[in-house]
Amino acid sequence: MERLKGKIAVVVGAGQTPGDTIGNGRATALRFAQEGATVVCVDRDYESAAETLAMIEAEGGSGMVIEADVTREASCQSVVDQTEAKYGRIDVLHNNIGIGRGDSGATKMSEEVWDRIFATNLTSIMLLCKHALPGMRERRSGVITNISSVAAVCAVGIVAYKTSKAALNAYTHALATANARFGIRANVIMPGLMNTPMAIEGNVAAGADREELIARRNAQVPLGGKMGSAWDVANAALFLASDEAGFITGVNLPVDGGQSARIG
Repeated sequence: MERLKGKIAVVVGAGQTPGDTIGNGRATALRFAQEGATVVCVDRDYESAAETLAMIEAEGGSGMVIEADVTREASCQSVVDQTEAKYGRIDVLHNNIGIGRGDSGATKMSEEVWDRIFATNLTSIMLLCKHALPGMRERRSGVITNISSVAAVCAVGIVAYKTSKAALNAYTHALATANARFGIRANVIMPGLMNTPMAIEGNVAAGADREELIARRNAQVPLGGKMGSAWDVANAALFLASDEAGFITGVNLPVDGGQSARIG
């Protein structure tokens, strides 16, 4: 239970959409804390991030909450500045950020939707890394993990989301190759179909039948015919953040029950 003992971990997207299950960001924040990290819970929804921190503290962990709109550079710099002011450093930057609302096919795509999705899914992560990297380079250590999606390699129909996540994979590859000499590792996790509030509740609110939606998503997963949970993503993130993955960088890790393996 000490794989991240003494580490300062910033989890961006540590809140979640309301729902009966747990989201990727919250689960990761909890797993990091359970393994000894001090966790900075960052989210645009302060109350949701504070709820995550309360869960961490209830289990004996510690951290703080930062409310931030990470599509704004000033907010990204503030996240880094506040963390370094309180804890002196950032050891792990975990970017669990992504939206797809309004996405459509290529001939129906609006400039507004395209720009909003890219601002959230890609530019925000670039800005967070821009401001976190100088401290990591100075200390010659650090881990950056970006949450992408198997949509980057195998989805159809969701043009902006798919393209933004593919770009995030490429951006992370650039991070890994440029910063290896500083002892900094950068990797991507590509979740597949997950039973999380963001994946389910939004579709239900839009009129989808919950049981039919879950059954349809389960049927697309080769491994066991069942969606994964946020804990699957959190456990992969824990491994990549830990010293056990100390020789791993530049990797795109699918956590998808074999969904992307069918394409290769």
